[in-house]
Parts: sequence; structure tokens; C-alpha cells
Amino acid sequence: MTSQLPTKKPSIPDKLSQDEAFEKIEETVEAPTEQDIDLEFLYTRDIEFRQETIYFIVVDRFYDGDPDNNQGPNPELYDPEKQEWGKYWGGDLQGVIDQLDYLKNLGVTALWLTPLFEQVEGLFFESAAVHGYWTKDFKRLNPRLIGVNENPSLNETQETRDTVFDRLIEELHKRKMKLILDMVCNHSSPDVAGLKGELYDDGVKIADFHNDENHWYHHYGEVTNWEDEWQVKNCELAGLASFNENNINYRTYIKSAIKQWLDRGIDALRIDTVKHMPIWFWQEFIADITTYRPDIFIFGEWIYSSPDDGRSVEFVNNSGMSILDFGLCIAIRRALGNCEEGGFYLIKDVLDKDHYYDGATELITFIDNHDMHRFQTLNQNPDDLQLAIALIMTSRGIPCIYYGTEQYLHNDTNGDPNPYGNNDPYNRPMMEKWDKDSPVYRAIRLLSGVRRFNPAVSMGGQWQKYITPDIYCYTRRYRDSRVFVALNRGENVTLEAVETGFPDGEHTDIMSPNKYEVQDGKIHNLQLDYKQVIVLSHLGERLKAQTIIRAQLNGVETLPGESIVVIGDCPELGNWDIAKAYPLEYINSNTWFGEIPFNESAGKLINYKYVLLREGQSPLRENIIARRWVIASEGIVKWRDKWASGRES
Repeated sequence: MTSQLPTKKPSIPDKLSQDEAFEKIEETVEAPTEQDIDLEFLYTRDIEFRQETIYFIVVDRFYDGDPDNNQGPNPELYDPEKQEWGKYWGGDLQGVIDQLDYLKNLGVTALWLTPLFEQVEGLFFESAAVHGYWTKDFKRLNPRLIGVNENPSLNETQETRDTVFDRLIEELHKRKMKLILDMVCNHSSPDVAGLKGELYDDGVKIADFHNDENHWYHHYGEVTNWEDEWQVKNCELAGLASFNENNINYRTYIKSAIKQWLDRGIDALRIDTVKHMPIWFWQEFIADITTYRPDIFIFGEWIYSSPDDGRSVEFVNNSGMSILDFGLCIAIRRALGNCEEGGFYLIKDVLDKDHYYDGATELITFIDNHDMHRFQTLNQNPDDLQLAIALIMTSRGIPCIYYGTEQYLHNDTNGDPNPYGNNDPYNRPMMEKWDKDSPVYRAIRLLSGVRRFNPAVSMGGQWQKYITPDIYCYTRRYRDSRVFVALNRGENVTLEAVETGFPDGEHTDIMSPNKYEVQDGKIHNLQLDYKQVIVLSHLGERLKAQTIIRAQLNGVETLPGESIVVIGDCPELGNWDIAKAYPLEYINSNTWFGEIPFNESAGKLINYKYVLLREGQSPLRENIIARRWVIASEGIVKWRDKWASGRES
């Protein structure tokens, strides 16, 4: 759950450093009391996204809910026959609203929409800005996506909030769904009709690539060597005007624009082309945005990131945002799209490197998107598609479904078997069917329910139980909750015994009426049919408390038999008694995680630190002064900490 942010305003000035703020608290609070300390800026209240199922929509290609806006400012860019793939076809925000019940029934909990900002109105190599990544004004809505009588000016609608955009947010939140706003900080527009990089601040021109007296843009030409990191971060991507992040006026503008959309009610950000800007920019940007809205989830696109790409790993560990997991995507496309000989071992090789990341469970997983062949362009077998969907819905990370996948939507023009291939724009066809009984639609609906209700999927660790190139069995576990998954990409087979980690007894498959008997933690003579998916779910007792801290510790190397606990000066953490400390769960060799219930100490200032318990040796405490935190009076809060000690006692 995510509670409402406190409305009570702190009396302490908001420009104090954390240490100064703590001193102020200590002046006004003689000792920990029952009094709530309602100081929002002293703790991070973070939105929890790991239980979400994301659905990614290219808005223009989804559904035309308002034909009156199709012509837009330049009617020549609209193709009513839907034959010219570089032109607009009419999808809009009213169309998204019209299909919200379809998406809700599918199990979607968060919508990622292509950028909604005002775009340049012209053709660049026979393509208009259908995708939304050639922004003209970050503070105005694209008039092609809203009502013809709705002024796109953000400032004029900020108070009344009466556009279709605002109605979309209202309708989403009524259904307990979230909106992810897509944006690009790296660039504006290409040279469309000689107007390269013309940028506006709510209708007022502020920059122009061809007349750049105030240095809003880099002018180093296009990238010619993709292995040269300086070029990647400073040169142009495909002729797009590349912003000069060193310009404080640019940074102020882009952050102010995003804050205005945050005020309109968006729940998360997806940021394009993050590898093309230096990490210091992102650290500043994320710090500023999350200070303004602590309960915002942010993820970025580092194209073809992977655990073997050290730069992308460094980015996700140090930027403050998560990223799209291209490494797992490509492995799935090779194993289940191209059906390569290595099979599930290709996927295992990626998951075995999860410890490279500080937050592997928050990576965004997917099997295709708007920048690559759709999965079924690689492989038209619907059973293989269902295997791939089941894998991302039950494995670690936050799954993202590309629009129309549940309806087998694909156009294979210019397709090829390369898992890295991109038949753009044919991977962006118009949505055509709304069948709620398609097998993949039903599978996503069922598995989304498992994600929401079983914390083993969203927050737990993954334990491989059986693997061959054609068979992959694994258990996800958190506390006493379990999910067991068996995938078979090959012919019928019977496994003599498979360990599940489940309690003994009969368990029903989520995907079918079949029941499976567990004895001594194992399923004996497990029969897996051709292309079969089995998902068993066992729910343990759910944690309940006034405030729940979701504590994650990275950077500690534990050996078999060792464990991590949290101690502190409050009853929930044992009042410094290690025997009463709160244990965390092993996720991978870099990550320990646990939900800690706070009732008695909710709303109070506490001190805490982590301890490594070692069999036959003295406990190893962190070598730091205790961490300090004001526990929120209610809701869910995240701690993200790094181990502050070595291995020596």
C-alpha cells in the first residue's frame, strides 16, 4: 500500500541540512515520546512499484477516442487510411480512457504512455513525431492527443485541470492504476523544415539550435564512434539537437517542467536515452525531483544495457533510478524467440549476475518494445510467446507488456531473425482487437494477480530448481510465501523429482485446473507437456503494521550459514539486543531485504545499524555511528543502505 503524504506542515525551515534538522528536533523533543514527528523531508517515503504490471502504449497507435483532433495543427501529417507509417493515425488520450476497463481487466496496474508533450509539426525523412520524442515544448500537451477546444497551455489549465489528460489521471486513480510519464532530457527535435532544436517554455521561445547564443545545445555533430564514451554523451543521436546539460538555464527549465506534471498527478517517470548524458546530471536531476516528490518511481532507457556492460551497471547503481533490463530481454528473445540451442541457460547466465545490481528486483523486464522487432516477428508460435510472458511475469523485476501483445499484434514487414533487430515503424501497428479471451490475455490477467498478492514474486529471491536447455524450474520465496514455476519449451517430458520449497500437500496450478502433490518439499514424476507453463502459489501470513520499513542492504558479502539482522534503539529492533534483532531475507549475494513492522516507534526518531551474524564467531557490526531515521507515522517507507564495514572483526 501507499498512504497519503502528511498534510501537516513542519515548523522547521526546509532548507536545513539533515544534521541541522536533527538538532532542531532534539531542541524541541526532550526524549522519544508518543508525540508524532511529522517531518516529511527527513525521511524518504517511496512509492512501491515492484508489484506493478506495466503496459506500454504508443498513444497514436492505440485507440482513436476523439476523431475531432485527428487533423491536428498540420493536417498533412495525418493519414486516415493508416497506410503511411510515418504519419499520425489518430490514437489519443480519450482513446486510452475508453479502454481503461479493458486494461484493468487484463491485470494492468500502471500505464506507460509515449511522451505527451507538444511536438514539432513536420516530416523528417518522411516521418512525423508520432512517437513523441521530438519535443517542442515540455510544458504543453500535444494538441493531437487532447480535445480540440482544450488549450494546450499548461499554465492556463494548471488550476482548473480540465483537460483530457487530467481526466485520464482521475480515471486511472479511480481504478487504482498509475500513470508513467515518458520524457527525454537528452535532446529536442531534428532539423524539420530548418527548425532544428526550437524549444519553447509554455509557448515562449527560449532556444534555437541554429541561433544558440545562450549555449543550450552541444554542437559536436553526430556520434561516429559508439565506443567513445565522450561522443556518446556529447554528440548527436541521429541528428537530434542535443541539450547542453552544463547550462543551468536548461537544467532549471527541464526540472521545472517535470515538476508541473508531477503536480498534475503522474505517479512515475520513464526517461529516454539516459546513456547519452553524464551521470552527474542524473544524480542532480533525480535528487531534485525526488525531493520535490519523494513518492515517485523513476526508470530509464540505457539501450542494450546488460550486466556485462559495466557502464550501465554503474549507472543503475549510482544514478538514483532503475533501468529497462535489455540484458534479460535479449536472452529471452534468443532462448524463446529464436529457440537457440542454449535455451534457458542463456536466461540463467543473465540472472546469475543479478548481484552486480543493487536493485535487481526493480529492473523493468520486457520481451519487446517500440525499438525492436515484436516478439512474434521473431517467432509466430503463440505458445512460445506465452512462455516468454510467463517468465517475465514470475521472475524478478517489474514486467512491462508492449501494447497489443495480448492480442498477438505484429507486422513483420522488414523483419528478420536477429534478436537485436528493429523493423521500425512496422513494430508500431494500430491496435485492432480487444479480445478478453485470448490465451495470452488470460495468462497476463492471472499472473498479474499472483504478482499483486504474493510478495515472493515481487520482493523475494529466485532459486533455480531444475534446468536444461528446454526446461526451467525455479522457486521464488519471501518469508513463508512461495511461487514455483516450471517452463517447458520442448516436447513432453517427465521429471523424476523436482524440489519446490513448498509445504507438503496439494497445490493448484494458476494456469490450469491441474493439482500437484508436494511430498517432502518435492513434486515427484512431474509431467511437463509441450510448451507448458505451471505456476503454483503459496501465500504466507502478510505483514501488517502501522508503518512498514522495506529495508534493503547492499554491498555485504555473506558466506553460507551467515545472515544479516537490523538492530537499533527501539523495541522493533531489539533495543540493541542482538538476540532480538530483526532478520533480513537473502535475495542474492549483494542484496539482503526485509519488511520491518513498526507500531510502537511509528512517528519517532530511531537509531539503527546492520549486523552480520557468523556461526561460531562474534557478530560483526557495521563500523559506523548508528544511522538515524524518523519513522513515518504510517504507510510504507524504503531504506536503501550500503554495508559500512569490512569482513574483519
